[in-house]
Amino acid sequence: MQMRTSTLVWSAVGLLAVGTATGLSAPALLQSAASPASAAVTDSSREVPSQAIPMMTAPNYRAIVARNQAAVVGITTAGPMNTAAPQEFSFGEPNGDDNPLGQFFRGQPMPRQHHGVQHAQGSGFLISSDGLVLTNAHVVDGAKEVTVKLSDHREFKAKVLGADKSSDIAVLKIDGHDFPAVRIGDSDQLGVGDYVLAIGEPFGLEETATAGIVSAKGRSLPGDGYVPFIQTDAAVNPGNSGGPLFDANGSVVGINAQIYTNSGGYQGVSFAIPINLAVQIKDQIVKTGKVAHSRLGVEVQTLDQSLADSFKLKSPNGALVAKVVPDSAAAQAGVKVGDVILKFNGSPIVDAGQLSARVGVATPGDKATLEIWRDGRTIDLTATIGSASKEVTADDNSGASAPGRLGLALRPLNEDERRQAGVPGGLVVEDAQGRAAEAGIQPGDVVLSVDGTPLQSVEQLRKMVQGHDKQIALLIQRGDVRLFVPVTLG
Repeated sequence: MQMRTSTLVWSAVGLLAVGTATGLSAPALLQSAASPASAAVTDSSREVPSQAIPMMTAPNYRAIVARNQAAVVGITTAGPMNTAAPQEFSFGEPNGDDNPLGQFFRGQPMPRQHHGVQHAQGSGFLISSDGLVLTNAHVVDGAKEVTVKLSDHREFKAKVLGADKSSDIAVLKIDGHDFPAVRIGDSDQLGVGDYVLAIGEPFGLEETATAGIVSAKGRSLPGDGYVPFIQTDAAVNPGNSGGPLFDANGSVVGINAQIYTNSGGYQGVSFAIPINLAVQIKDQIVKTGKVAHSRLGVEVQTLDQSLADSFKLKSPNGALVAKVVPDSAAAQAGVKVGDVILKFNGSPIVDAGQLSARVGVATPGDKATLEIWRDGRTIDLTATIGSASKEVTADDNSGASAPGRLGLALRPLNEDERRQAGVPGGLVVEDAQGRAAEAGIQPGDVVLSVDGTPLQSVEQLRKMVQGHDKQIALLIQRGDVRLFVPVTLG
């Protein structure tokens, strides 16, 4: 696998309208006991803080399971042979055997094939006494028949009210009354280190409970940049898809959806969709039968220290804009390629995935304030969030050898190449050596801009390189993908 000097994380920003989550009160199942403050202890090398960290007792997992087990359901589907086919994702080089993050896949249902029809098993949970069930969209994807099985072994044919592949949320309905239902919690209140418990049907094993802690929040995964996943170390396996993730008080805070694995089974890294996001999607499906997705209209990447230095930022925080879709909310607000979005509605943006999550909880038509880093200073812009349902094309701004410091041989694009690439200008790379090659630039790449300034000629690039003494950021188009690549000039 070809190694590159910078790690690039992409998100197509936009998604999801806002709904409201309602929580039901219930007695807490987790008690805490703060240990008394210890006296200051000193030795010859250091001083121990006088205030000890409060101690927490473990949750009453037995009570959580007893209260909620009846509301967790098994889901069996029947459909075409590809109903439960795994969906694989990768970072960086596709199918690289040495890629440590190249084996993501959804915690797919357990498939069984019979006479040309594929059956699959997943999990779900009742959220209302009249039979509303939440699960993953990929559990019921392509299913012609869906059956919900309760813990008391009653089975019901379910109607799929709606399934949103973008967020991987589906809402089912079974007929009946007085069903047991879970209590909905607040996923925003979760913190890293909090106890969690998953209940589901891994490998078809009914009513299986596994416990762990929250390992991280706001994870952005390939293909799901707008979903701020909760990462846990609770054991999740094929068949757990769609099952609930409970907090220490017995409230649902997530829907188990994906795992990272090299073996096809659990390896200590599991991901759940936050329940606050799931409830927003559920509310729209129940009300309208569809989901309205929000859209800012930019492609962004996470900054590393090299890119931060190129754009004269003190720290590598923010979302670097690599593409602005014409006529989008971002374009109308004045966002430009090379801008770094530092805040969205006053909330700091640490990386590209966090911006996606912020846009994800907006509603089309909402006003959003953006704090932008541009040309060494901050500016404020206001955007009216658009709808992802409006299809737009991606077009963007952007003779012969390059300056020796870069190690590039380039030439201007001809008219046919500009039209094919969909750009008004730029320089095509004919050969890459030295610093540029080390940064990952390849022959065939098109250099669109330097530090956000569009390029039209090799001479323009030569002058811009001469004005830098350390590092520049080149905006590269490779096929349909655009990304900023930092190049150290030495």
